[in-house]
Amino acid sequence: MKKIHVFLITLIVMVTVGLRLYKVNAPIADWHSFRQVDTASVARFFVQNGIDLMHPRYHDLSNIQSGKDNPEGWRMVELPVYQGIAAGLARGIPAVSLDVWLRLVTIMAAAGTALLLMLILFQVSSPAVALVAGSIYAILPYSVFFGRTVLPETFAVFWAVLSVYMAVLATKAPRGSWYIIGAAVAGAVALLVKPTAGFLLLPAPYLIIRHYRVSPKTMLYLSAYVLITLLPLLWWRNWIAQFPEGIPVYEWLLNKDNIRFKGAWFHWLFAQRIGELLLGFWGLIPFGIGLLSPGEKREGWLAHVFGFGSLLYLVVFAAGNVQHDYYQILLLPAVSIYTAKGLVWIFSEKRFPVVSRFSVISVCVLFMLAFSWFTIRTYYWINRPEIIEAGTAADRLLPKGAKVIAPYNGDTTFLYQTGRQGWPLGFDIDEKITMGATHYVTVSPTDADFETMELAKKYTVLVRNDRYAIIDLTKPNTAVDR
Repeated sequence: MKKIHVFLITLIVMVTVGLRLYKVNAPIADWHSFRQVDTASVARFFVQNGIDLMHPRYHDLSNIQSGKDNPEGWRMVELPVYQGIAAGLARGIPAVSLDVWLRLVTIMAAAGTALLLMLILFQVSSPAVALVAGSIYAILPYSVFFGRTVLPETFAVFWAVLSVYMAVLATKAPRGSWYIIGAAVAGAVALLVKPTAGFLLLPAPYLIIRHYRVSPKTMLYLSAYVLITLLPLLWWRNWIAQFPEGIPVYEWLLNKDNIRFKGAWFHWLFAQRIGELLLGFWGLIPFGIGLLSPGEKREGWLAHVFGFGSLLYLVVFAAGNVQHDYYQILLLPAVSIYTAKGLVWIFSEKRFPVVSRFSVISVCVLFMLAFSWFTIRTYYWINRPEIIEAGTAADRLLPKGAKVIAPYNGDTTFLYQTGRQGWPLGFDIDEKITMGATHYVTVSPTDADFETMELAKKYTVLVRNDRYAIIDLTKPNTAVDR
């Protein structure tokens, strides 16, 4: 690797970080905030009560996610390594808010992924492909937005790509067994953080088999990799089975409504998500060329194994990928590699004039970024700023142990802003009071909202204006009694 390569790699990593600092201190109330605050809630409990990775809790006490009442607020999904790191930083440096720390951890994971992609491709492909792939990952608007959100996916992708990088090193070093163990440990962390990251681990076994051929040593290394990678996940799944009320229903993610391979599945994933959101239409040109380009001999089928893992992920988790656009975070390594291969092929194809090649690349890249950004820019918007205002007021006025009903159509974003455990949905108020609800906070404060009107008549109103209302459910309205 030449000095110019080191300089360019450093520059790309800095760009990766710099772009993702945009609105880094904004409240968590933007796109997919409902999922972001569920992740952030776990970290907030760690900050308040100490970091206990084995017993993650969050703000939602309802039965919406698991189908069972969750009075302790258990959140039993991924092992909360991501939240634990952010909480540790927030406890150590409280001058920076927890929300910002969570985003910074994601940003560092994104920067690490960009770096690792380049290092992998420097080993198996050309410097041009390596640098362009890192640049694509750094600047794609989709990658930029989701590379600073409070979600575990980007963090898991980093560990999965690290596992592949360690496998690459295992094929280069004289004592590759230690690198294989390192690859397995990184893979285990990836699966614990997000089990779906397993689809990104497929290149690691491929590299082991390709390098060591079919031999007893290959079987030993593969067995070690698989066991070390999978056993921690199996242990974690067995542990959380003790807390069924904290495990969200997840079977629907596979094939709800039998959507797999239907027209809607193709439309949403390949047209709307990959075509428009990730690649802004025009990025499909170099992406398609990259799929066909042979690449370097030493690369073998590595890019295609990345691509196959990504495609398999779309097939297996068909409904989840159609329902949520953040699920495609796992596609970014493969998309970046193929797009880079296509751009480099166009530039290096000597049969066409330099001006023509440069023009095609410029148009594809500029339009790709522009059309993707046209949609992604809206993801930063906070469409209901009143929930921030109401949540801040509730956090200031209510006791720390209060349990809040914060109706927001089951979305926990509003509840998170109050800083209290409770329920993100109204109705059955008396039942919720029996379960411990002490206050009702709403951004529908007028008498036009029947539930607010009835509760305001029955209980003491602490605050009520044209933007929100806070009602104390522990104090009857004495004016009504008289």
